[in-house]
Amino acid sequence: MTENSDIPDGTASGTIESGATPTGAPATAPGPQPEPIRFFGTTWVAHDGNYGLRRLGAGMGSLAAAVASCFVLRFAYQGLEIADVGSLVGVLVVVMFAICSAVAFRRTWEGFGRRPADPGREDALRGLKTIGFIGSLLAYFFRTFTEAPGEKLRRAEYEAAQVRFAKRRSSRTGNPAARRTAKSKKARRK
Repeated sequence: MTENSDIPDGTASGTIESGATPTGAPATAPGPQPEPIRFFGTTWVAHDGNYGLRRLGAGMGSLAAAVASCFVLRFAYQGLEIADVGSLVGVLVVVMFAICSAVAFRRTWEGFGRRPADPGREDALRGLKTIGFIGSLLAYFFRTFTEAPGEKLRRAEYEAAQVRFAKRRSSRTGNPAARRTAKSKKARRK
């Protein structure tokens, strides 16, 4: 475990071993712990704690934010018309926001299904995704129809961590000294 982290070294992203709880924290069940999702916490695991209402609220909130953002962009475009910068600049601004929104939508949608293979590239695209924020908001909205955004990815990671934990636990059960003696007795008989 590192000094500045609550996640032990060598554990999968999205899982925290229960033995790593700080002093004074409530004890949790042994094994990996699920990674919380923004606005959902860990309610996605068992779909409890008003999970359906949270999905509805997150979807409606992201749609409302996207609509409000479109109005803000419309006012900005009207500002360009008032400034009389020319039709070419107006067309370039509209095309830029459309392309950036499409790229942001695609990258956000793909991000719900897998972790980025190259985090450096994701950092390079952060500015483009910021410009195309409407696309990211719409991807979030559409994803809430089927699941909490990112739930499928985190569920797969969590279940894999549980399988690894169960495998480690089962291989450690029993007295290791007794197993060695049983093996050595069989070897002596031959």
